[in-house]
Amino acid sequence: MTEIRRATPEEWEEIWPIFQAVVASGDTYAYPPDIGKEEAFTAWFNPISTVFAVYLDGAIVGTYILRPNMPGQGSHVANASFMVNPDQQGRGLGRAMCTHSLAEAKKAGYKAMQFNLVVSTNKAALGLWEKLGFSVVGVLPKAFKHQRLGLVDALIMHQFLD
Repeated sequence: MTEIRRATPEEWEEIWPIFQAVVASGDTYAYPPDIGKEEAFTAWFNPISTVFAVYLDGAIVGTYILRPNMPGQGSHVANASFMVNPDQQGRGLGRAMCTHSLAEAKKAGYKAMQFNLVVSTNKAALGLWEKLGFSVVGVLPKAFKHQRLGLVDALIMHQFLD
């Protein structure tokens, strides 16, 4: 049974291998592929983010963060980042996390959600975000250093929550 709930810093030991595996591929996140455990912890469990964990049969298999996209006058727009254990991909966990994050964002009073750097070659994520109501609102030419493909475009995706 899948359950999503707020994560605590004490759960970092279970989240870290997921974070490390996802980032090491160098094809979806702007974090350095060789980011260290402490630096990654500080990035994920930062003061402005709420961290969630996805549990499947008692084990953490995914994580996401929800936070304001920008401070101050941009704080009514949410931002989220999602990571699924590579061994668990294709089981609907990304969809479950995104759906959960949209509900949490609405509950928190956000008016919209925006993804700032969706790698254009990440077809699975692009397709999922579009199915869940996001639209591409901008293209950042050659803004992402893909580990295998070199410079590729990144997309800004957005959806209103009301």
